[in-house]
Parts: sequence; structure tokens; C-alpha cells
Amino acid sequence: MFSLYHGSNNLWYGRFSVFPEDKVINAISTRFNGTSAVPFDGLNLALHVDDNSEDVVANRKLFCEGLGLDLAKMTTCQQVHGNNVVCVTDENSGAGSISLDDTIADTDALITNLPNVALTLFFADCTPIMLYDPVHNVVGAAHGGWRGTEGEISLHTLELMQEKFATNPADCVASIGPNIGVCCYEIGEEVADKFKRLYGKDSDLILKWDKTAQKYHLNLQKANALTLQKAGLKMQNIDMADVCTACNSEIFFSYRADSGKTGRIACTIALKK
Repeated sequence: MFSLYHGSNNLWYGRFSVFPEDKVINAISTRFNGTSAVPFDGLNLALHVDDNSEDVVANRKLFCEGLGLDLAKMTTCQQVHGNNVVCVTDENSGAGSISLDDTIADTDALITNLPNVALTLFFADCTPIMLYDPVHNVVGAAHGGWRGTEGEISLHTLELMQEKFATNPADCVASIGPNIGVCCYEIGEEVADKFKRLYGKDSDLILKWDKTAQKYHLNLQKANALTLQKAGLKMQNIDMADVCTACNSEIFFSYRADSGKTGRIACTIALKK
């Protein structure tokens, strides 16, 4: 279950119950409070959207302190809508925490077995995916826009967890966070065809035809859930928020609802000591 919480530091954030509280910190930020000015108001956590960098770092500090995390160990990547995955080690932990200069390049998913390292990705309609392997104590976070989803980013994330830590996907739990819903996500025929080829007969579960607009709508949450199942996760271990960021743009940043000029929420997941 996905629920909003009001924590310390006046921080409002979403949390998934699928992750054990004694083992994992997980959070989806909101746009409430924070120091950023319009159109990034208020808790914009991304440095790449032309917001004042000092405001963003202040917001990240508020976010981390509210969750009991260390900003210096927040680890980010340069999200490029691909399917490259990187394992975070002592050498690259903390990359991009306060500057884009040292963020992990050309990457859309991160994994780690290090405690207190907050894997943090940024979103304004794309799909936040978080993973936890309770057997080997490993976490992962992935960025699934339509390109990343079509590129099966969550499957690639699990494959690297298997390679590095012997993860069995059947043991894992996962969350799929707020994103632009099938209600609002209109796509072109070319994109729809890509998903028809990838998902075959299951494409009927993720593509909805709008007779009035003569356009397809795409269900990114369902598409990523199908990919996780393909990778070996059990459906009962996949927690979906079922929240549309465009319909709820007063709570979450939405690229479409805010006409392309907006901040970014974050998903973050970290292992407790």
C-alpha cells in the first residue's frame, strides 16, 4: 500500500508498505514546502531543471534529514531515458549529492548493498521503480519513462542484482510509484506499436484506445509490473501506487500538467544498518 506521511522537518512524503520498515527506508517526495520559487515550488529535488542550485541543495538537505538519511551519501545519476544500470560502491557513493558535476553518467538505474546509501532518482510523470532483495539485502531504483519501460529497465536492474549479488527475483519485493496515469498519458501510433511488439497479447492490458481523440493511452504502471513479473517477481510482491501525477499536480510535479516547466519529485531507497 502507498500512503502519504507527514514526518519530521515538516516533510510530506509517500511510502510503500511492501518494504520492511526495520530494513529499508523508502520514500517518494511531494512538492510540499521546500525553498524553490515558482515554477519549481516548493520541494524541487532536481539540479538539472534550471532551478537555483542553492535552493535545490537546501531541499535535498530537508528531505534527507526528514528521513534520517545523510545527504553526503545520496547517490544520483544522469537519467537519459535508457536502460543502463550501475552498482553503487564505496567509490561512487554520494555521486551527484550536491552537484551535477560528479553524478553517475548515462544511467537510469542504481543498485547497492551498502547501508545508509540513498539511491535517488528524479521524476515528473515518469515511473519510479524500487526493488529490495531481503535474502541478500540489496536495493535498487530505476527510472521508467516510456523509453526506459520499453527498454525493460526494471528487468536490467534485476539482472545486475543477480550478477553482482546472486539475487533471485522470486525473493524480491518492488514498488511502482506515482506517474502519469493511463487517464492522461496520450501517445502516438509509433510508440503504441513498440509496446504492441514488446508485450504481444498482453498489450491489451496496457494500451487503451480513445475513440474520441483517436489516440492510444499508455498504462506505464501496468507495463512495468508486467516486466517485473517477466523478470521473475511474484505479482503479490509488487506494490503499485495507482496515483496519477498529472491529475495530482498540486501534490507531485508533472511535466505535462505544468506545461514542461516544473520541478522533480524523487524516489529514494536505502538500506538501514
